[in-house]
Amino acid sequence: MAAAVHTQPGSGARFDWGLTGAAELGRVCAVLVVVDVLSFTTAVEVAVARGIRVHPFPWGEQAAAYARRVGAVAAVGRRETSPERPWSLSPAALSTAPHVTDLVLPSPNGSAISAAASATGLPVVAACLRNAGAVGRWLRRQGYGSRDAPVGVIAAGERWPDGSLRPSVEDQLGAASVLDALSGVPGGLSVEAATALAALASIPDVPAAVRGSVSGRELIEGGFAEDVEVAVRAGVSNVVPLLRNGVFAAA
Repeated sequence: MAAAVHTQPGSGARFDWGLTGAAELGRVCAVLVVVDVLSFTTAVEVAVARGIRVHPFPWGEQAAAYARRVGAVAAVGRRETSPERPWSLSPAALSTAPHVTDLVLPSPNGSAISAAASATGLPVVAACLRNAGAVGRWLRRQGYGSRDAPVGVIAAGERWPDGSLRPSVEDQLGAASVLDALSGVPGGLSVEAATALAALASIPDVPAAVRGSVSGRELIEGGFAEDVEVAVRAGVSNVVPLLRNGVFAAA
């Protein structure tokens, strides 16, 4: 009984954090929405909008070997880009990099969660501030959000140096933006989802909050302010990246 409670039963839209939360909700939900605003799911939205197929992959040296196996290009770290390898987790860089058909995009949070969820066969959607409204509308059109077909919204979060989850402002606000678009679903919101959504109402300027967050300041002070600016452009995209057979493409 205690384990079943953790899946937030009886509601049409549910909310949790990180890889463990995704695994828990993935056992019972009909679809998962992964939110990693800075920067995996923002990068996915930018790439998919350009017609690039994105392969999620956990962070690590194996990404390049996997890319070779599937005939894709492997993205590199933000600081490792070069004229020959301009593809990285940077949404700003991806918006101008040469077009490729397939891109392996590793990250320690959103990409790892997406890859793990994909292995279960569950539909997975990548959401960010740019496309949160479009994702919510698409989910409702597909019939998700009832008690029989619940949506699990996962805020990816960041990592502390010891590897533990660091809940992050930008991902809570991104997840809340998706939940806002789902607030009228027939199954209603779980308490966890409603609490996450309440944060959105208390923030009058979401872009300013993301810029001022720990993650936002980290990127800005590291020289990647443009990535934050791409990420905070809320509601500018109707692209819904859907993970099918291990690849994100437009739904």
